[in-house]
Amino acid sequence: MAEARIQVGPLEVRYEDHGRGDRPFVLVHGFTGFSDDFADVFGPLSSHGRTLAPDQRGHGGTSNPRAGYSLDQLTADLAGFLDGLGVERCDLLGHSLGGMVALRLTLNAPERVASLVLMDTAARAIEGRFRAAAGAAAWLPPSWIWRLVRAGRGRLPAPMQRAEQAMGPERYWQRLRTKLHAMDRAAYRPLAREVAGQASLAPRLSEIRCPTLVIVGDEDAPFRAPSAEMADAIPDAKLVVVEGAHHSPQIEATEAWLHAIGEHLARARA
Repeated sequence: MAEARIQVGPLEVRYEDHGRGDRPFVLVHGFTGFSDDFADVFGPLSSHGRTLAPDQRGHGGTSNPRAGYSLDQLTADLAGFLDGLGVERCDLLGHSLGGMVALRLTLNAPERVASLVLMDTAARAIEGRFRAAAGAAAWLPPSWIWRLVRAGRGRLPAPMQRAEQAMGPERYWQRLRTKLHAMDRAAYRPLAREVAGQASLAPRLSEIRCPTLVIVGDEDAPFRAPSAEMADAIPDAKLVVVEGAHHSPQIEATEAWLHAIGEHLARARA
């Protein structure tokens, strides 16, 4: 692991930096996550070149300011992170909340994004049970979420149960506990609301001109239709549905995920 820190405006951003190359692959984690979400794939990814994974504000080891928890601010933070490292152009992956940030950066500054990976994410607010659950979760401290998920471990989706067994229960649950406890409570409620109530970017998807991979777990029901929508609307997009995966295919179906990412980077960098 190559952990580093950089000042981005008022933030001290913690990030992982692996491999070498002129055009890095930048990984942006999701809500309640941090760069450790990609810990088991940094090695394979670094074989393709330099790989960067910042912790977003209020997450992981990055500073926890009292305000600024909006999708627009997270997008500005990501641009500032790239500026600070002198990265003019990158291949960009965003997972869940991170995908919403990556999508906004691509639309705001297309010259900076050579290719895009949108993983288990959406271009609009997701209606129905997911939106209701996100709204309800906004009122719970992150530490309570860990307790609730841990108490209901027997009802977890099958891909998560398989990942738990493959990783080992102790490590699996410690990782989840660590990232939830690392998230600042000041960030949790406004970002949950942002995810649940974001304005739709669907009308702008046709503006994206870079090679794009839309990837989603086959058992991640709330994000299957939004993923298909993005893949249909983005001109140079490919949709990959990862069998045996839920919301984190890089953990739940690692080999299939790495294969899809490798093919995407080869296509984008050809």
